[in-house]
Amino acid sequence: MSLLPFEKIKREILIKKDATTNPNQGCIPEERSIPELINYGCVTINKPQGPTSHQISDYVQKILEIKKAGHPGTLDPNVTGCLPVILKDATKLTHSLLKAGKEYICLMYIHKKVSQAQINKAMNMFIGKITQLPPIKSAVKRQERQREIYYLEILEIKGQNVLFKVGCEAGTYIRKLCHDIGLALETNAHMAQLIRTKAGPFNDKNWFSLYELKDAYEFYKQGDEKQLRKILLPMEFAVSHLPKIWITDSTVNAICHGHNLAIPGISKLHSKIEENDQVAVFSLKDELIALGKAMINSKDIMKLEKGIAVNIHKVIMKPETYQNVS
Repeated sequence: MSLLPFEKIKREILIKKDATTNPNQGCIPEERSIPELINYGCVTINKPQGPTSHQISDYVQKILEIKKAGHPGTLDPNVTGCLPVILKDATKLTHSLLKAGKEYICLMYIHKKVSQAQINKAMNMFIGKITQLPPIKSAVKRQERQREIYYLEILEIKGQNVLFKVGCEAGTYIRKLCHDIGLALETNAHMAQLIRTKAGPFNDKNWFSLYELKDAYEFYKQGDEKQLRKILLPMEFAVSHLPKIWITDSTVNAICHGHNLAIPGISKLHSKIEENDQVAVFSLKDELIALGKAMINSKDIMKLEKGIAVNIHKVIMKPETYQNVS
């Protein structure tokens, strides 16, 4: 099975110390109201061909009658598929998704007839670390850079058309990948069509069209929120690719005020956290509190009784969400 790196890691939940949570403080994400989900939520749009990613984000703002939304990673106007749109106060999470792996379905046209064996051989050459020079028309400085292809699977070959699935590091240019495969075949090749099927945890299983979003919002305004609840995802979904640490109620407010996370405040954590990993800090109700960098690994957190476990660099939860907690 073709999996992105974060999908391959099987993590266990390790109990550092037993703790309970006050039902009168905070809120389980799935129980948030629609206005709360819009304020701290996200949607997966199946981007159509034509508009830019920025235009899609703008359309979402107009549909939901909000003034702020963002997207992690641009899709070219002609490219369709998975475009996460992060809403209002949750836009702080956009950066955490920029480096998440991506998956595409690509139709490549090879400019001369070659055998399937030659195509297999050429494409296998590009699995792993590759060096790319971004296209002349690109959003980044044009200099060689290394990217990783996690998997490259041929789905169908019909004449000179090759349909394949590719999982890759963020910032990989699939148009350039097709061109380079063509060179490896001693000919030319170009990208005829491209669909993004995964962007981190967002994928083609949870995407919706702009029309579906608009219809669902109109139903909501008429008193029926069922369809909109299917489309709106709590912001916690946007960091589901990150390892997590859950903290006690009494620790939450200190983190919301910008303090780093010390070991005594931890109730449970994911296994296989490594030093310098980006981690998501959660409440015991599974609410996202903050993002930070792990200062030590999971084994050391379980072993030690004091010290800083996470250097907090972005606070998401508002201060005083958890108050007077002993």
